[in-house]
Amino acid sequence: MKQERVAVEIEKLFIGSDTLIPAVVQDSTTLQVLMLGYMNREALELTLESGRVTFFSRSRQKLWVKGETSGNFLKLISIREDCDNDSLLIMAEPAGPVCHKGTVSCFGNGEQRERNFLYSLEKRIASRSKANSESSYTASLLNSGIERICKKVGEECSEVIIEGVKNDRERLIYESADLLYHLLVLLNFRGISFIEIEKELYHRGGRAPK
Repeated sequence: MKQERVAVEIEKLFIGSDTLIPAVVQDSTTLQVLMLGYMNREALELTLESGRVTFFSRSRQKLWVKGETSGNFLKLISIREDCDNDSLLIMAEPAGPVCHKGTVSCFGNGEQRERNFLYSLEKRIASRSKANSESSYTASLLNSGIERICKKVGEECSEVIIEGVKNDRERLIYESADLLYHLLVLLNFRGISFIEIEKELYHRGGRAPK
């Protein structure tokens, strides 16, 4: 995902050298809330400089880079302060489970990750682009070119229409999943992210996100 760091006004956030502010970390792809940490001025500056989310440990009274022990770093995507300049929202790309208990989130794995499954699927499709075509159907499809990809989208679209007319609920679900998958492959091939489609839908509803 393209990094889009937002310049925070550090002077407004940290009045004194001992000021600590809470920082909520959210997965930039699934939008799942991952953890809550605290930052002092130095932690924020190091985060912006290195691109790896860094906190200040209140118990150990020292800086710590999230993932420095496990290797599950948090890659900074963007960071914003709230309206009162007393907390931060960090969008990050996790390299693995965030919680020390081995779960995706410190708030439990929950259902939110499932509700944003299309974003996870989009990432997996992108990761298959350099895989061996013989061992990966996705890689084979991506390497076959736009004509075959579009043909598959057309075929799956026809299947959805057929099952919709027949009113076969289970088959309609199955074929719809196939259609969404092949559509994501097409979008990936053309360099279009699913969030761009989402923004277009918001725009049509008069609710274009910032």
